[in-house]
Amino acid sequence: MNLLRGILASLLLGLNTVVTCVPLYLMGAVRLLLPATAGGFLSRRMDRLINFWVGNNRKCFDLLGLTSIELIWEGDDALSEDQWYLVISNHQSWTDIVLLQNTLWRRVPPLKFFTKRQLIWVPFLGIAMWFLDFPYVRRMSREQIAANPGLAELDRQATLNACEKFRAHPNSVLNFPEGTRFTPAKHRNQDARFQNLLNPKIGGLTYVCDGLTNHLHKLLDITIVYLGPTPTFWDLMQGRCPQVRILVQCRDLPESLQANLSLEERRARLGPWIEDIWRDKDQRLHRQVGASSMPTTIEQPG
Repeated sequence: MNLLRGILASLLLGLNTVVTCVPLYLMGAVRLLLPATAGGFLSRRMDRLINFWVGNNRKCFDLLGLTSIELIWEGDDALSEDQWYLVISNHQSWTDIVLLQNTLWRRVPPLKFFTKRQLIWVPFLGIAMWFLDFPYVRRMSREQIAANPGLAELDRQATLNACEKFRAHPNSVLNFPEGTRFTPAKHRNQDARFQNLLNPKIGGLTYVCDGLTNHLHKLLDITIVYLGPTPTFWDLMQGRCPQVRILVQCRDLPESLQANLSLEERRARLGPWIEDIWRDKDQRLHRQVGASSMPTTIEQPG
């Protein structure tokens, strides 16, 4: 039964992706031929296709009963698709992105997130994310950067270029501060400061705050709690992720981060703030894991 459900869910997801990518590619190709100032209209229409894709995925989840999300909301819930948001979350599985999209669908503008350059070769989705201005970045080790410091500037410039386009109309920028998916092995090797999280990296966040100064409205701090083993994407498609608890905290951005600062000053102010948020998130994870809860369905907006 789980195998058949997984095959059907994968087929529906694939069909939804192909149907969405056809108009997206056409609009993206036309936008390439237009001046930058004239492409904004098409960019907004292309973003609406993300909502179309996510909305169909939600229907698939509900139809096949793939998972159940318990949503716990704290802070201001008067969100809008007409504002800019910075979204951060802990990261355990590729399933995280699908769940975040489902949870925030039609509450905020479609999520855009940092993407490894290698993923541009993923069929359909890789080119789609490029057309949608997702920041494609390189994953480089400290040794590589030490040997060639100019490599670090490439990711910064890619992020700032994406943020320049994001300023044209409301966007939500998703960042996983841990930089990679949490595993016990990574946690041990990193000598992590937290019990349930990897140490946060603030380079990408610093670039986004720098590129979207005076545009960001709120920070959405999200904690994903899998009430069971961390699922793979295939586990999700088979319905082997029966319940997820998602905590959303809507936080005001410190005024100091909205000011015009140098990159070094912004990083210095951002670091302690994110460290405090991560300490609070670690405590929440510790309290939530293993706690009992009645399952609920994916909450609809409004």
